[in-house]
Amino acid sequence: MSRGTRGGGAHEDGAYEDGTYGGGVYEGGDRGASRSGTGNRAGSGAGSGTGNSARSGTGSGPADGAPRPHLSHRVPDLGALELLLAVARHGSLGAAAREVGITQPAASSRIRSMERQLGVALVDRSPRGSRLTDAGALVTDWARRIVEAAEAFDAGAQALRGRRDSRLRVAASMTIAEYLLPGWLIALRAERPDTAVSLQAGNSAAVAERLFAGDADVGFVEGLAVPDGLDGVVVAHDRLAIVAAPSHPWARRRAPLDPAELAATPLVLRERGSGTRQVLDAALAAHGGLARPLLELASTTAVKAAAVSGAGPAVLSELAITEELASRRLVAVPVEGVVLRRDLRAVWPTGHRPTGPARDLLSLTRDRPRER
Repeated sequence: MSRGTRGGGAHEDGAYEDGTYGGGVYEGGDRGASRSGTGNRAGSGAGSGTGNSARSGTGSGPADGAPRPHLSHRVPDLGALELLLAVARHGSLGAAAREVGITQPAASSRIRSMERQLGVALVDRSPRGSRLTDAGALVTDWARRIVEAAEAFDAGAQALRGRRDSRLRVAASMTIAEYLLPGWLIALRAERPDTAVSLQAGNSAAVAERLFAGDADVGFVEGLAVPDGLDGVVVAHDRLAIVAAPSHPWARRRAPLDPAELAATPLVLRERGSGTRQVLDAALAAHGGLARPLLELASTTAVKAAAVSGAGPAVLSELAITEELASRRLVAVPVEGVVLRRDLRAVWPTGHRPTGPARDLLSLTRDRPRER
């Protein structure tokens, strides 16, 4: 067929008869344009120069306003390039197919598809084997550089994953940090002995701040709900208990406390921003709210020590007072008419679900729920 009589066409092996390339070869012709002369695209005006697009004037790119095809549409994928390199090494399509782990018909189809995409013949097939064409040898050189760059990219990504997986930063509210996380972290160490773990303990508001600042990979909170800007999942449950030293009058009472009496009594409490305080504030809001605290302390351990010393009744997690109740250093005071149950949650910034060691830690918490 003479030059100029085929519009964007190619031989079965993908090569133009005249050796020119006018904007790419597309299957079915729906993305192509008719060609004339030395590869100019027909348009409203005459174009000039081999391979230029004819528009109202001279040009070399797509028509005004037409999006340029993405690089991924114009460059063969990495698997096809690896196959071509294997053909070059073995001189056999069958051997190349075995190396990359596909069938020979699939390899042949992939080579043909790449030839159509590039618009040139890459491989001459014969009973004696498969030989690269001159164009194929040139494309193979380019492919080798791309594959080497991809290998460097992969090595870098593995290094990043290794650096990420070598540490885990956890932020947790006090009760979870003291009474649940140690067991979870011991289990994690059995699975990831090379991961260094750091734990920052604070109230639930401080946990959220650390996550927002990027100073923690995952957090654990005890409040009523997931803080704004965070996603989360319930990992355990807990109840708050009213406790007092055995010498306190409440330790000897028979009738349960009612919500109004509890709300009106100065208590030893955690600070505002803690999950314990949030739950108690919400439970007593309909009963006049909490009285001014007797003491306001920044840790569960400090609240417990104050209650044991007889400073006054306190509100603590049941997780934190098991030993004190068993030894009678503290007495649980019954209360009715209020719900003091709470969910304990793992949290992370919205849209950034934990990966690596943080994901494994979450899995361990779900495997070891504390239902109460």
